[in-house]
This record gives sequence, structure tokens and C-alpha cells, in this order.
Amino acid sequence: MILETSRLYLREMTIEDAENAFLLNLDPDVIKYTGDEPFKSIEEAKYFLSKYDHYKKYGFGRWAVINKSDNEFLGWCGLKYHEKENFHDIGFRFMKKYWNKGYATEAAKVCLQVGFEKFNMPIIVGHAMKQNIGSIKVLQKIGLTYFKDDICGGEDGVVYKIEKI
Repeated sequence: MILETSRLYLREMTIEDAENAFLLNLDPDVIKYTGDEPFKSIEEAKYFLSKYDHYKKYGFGRWAVINKSDNEFLGWCGLKYHEKENFHDIGFRFMKKYWNKGYATEAAKVCLQVGFEKFNMPIIVGHAMKQNIGSIKVLQKIGLTYFKDDICGGEDGVVYKIEKI
């Protein structure tokens, strides 16, 4: 376990999460505003997870979000370092059946906290396509404010940011 909230715990994703990662990205509504393609198979998801090196390189990454009450995989949430552009972002993706229950906000808040306190990130940004009202609301709820327009997943997007206090 990496992080914990009242309802959730977050941990590193492993190849054992491949089926859940496959199912998460299989839902067209879940990936509608991401610019990502779904995994073609569970094996492709396993391969992706086996090559995911963010935890080793930086000590953080996109973490599996698990419901404490039933150990159910809800999705993922976490931080990512973009080396070329030299910035950190917050991202999240949840199974549709867990939307509008506050899980993304709850998980993202604790991710911001660890980003600022443990990893001393000065600024964390969040990207969303302009049509992705749900994700924009989560970014606003966790304290990010509009910074600029940008391209997100090949579409018109927005960037929100929050600075360490």
C-alpha cells in the first residue's frame, strides 16, 4: 500500500492488474476523452504493466485504487513526470460504475498531498479535453485552477495547475 484514505488504498499496479486494466480501457466511455486506444488483449495489458517503470525511476506513478471495504479495483490515480517538458501531472481513470461517487476526488487529493510533501513537487498540473466536464470538475474540486488552453489527446484541451504552498 502506498497511500490510504478513509475508503481507499492506493498501491503500485502489477501484471496481476492486467485484466482490470484491460477491462478499464475496454469501455469506450472511460477512454473517450483520453486519446488512448484500448488494449487489444489482457496479454497486451500485461506487457504494458511489465514495462511500466515510473515507480522505479521516480518513486511514484499511476497507482491502482482499491476499495477498502471489498478489495475491489476501482481504477487508477496518480502522478506522472514528463521528462521532456519537465512537469508533473495528476491523472485518474475509473471504471464507469464508480463514477460520481467521489472516488476520483478522494484519491487525487491524497496524490497531490504526497506529491507536495514527499516528492517536493513545486507545481502539479492536470490536463483534460474541453468536453471532459467530469474530469475538469475533479481537478477543480482538488484545488487546481485554470492555467491555459492546450491540446489533450489530440483535441482541444485545458490545463489546470496547483502550486505547493
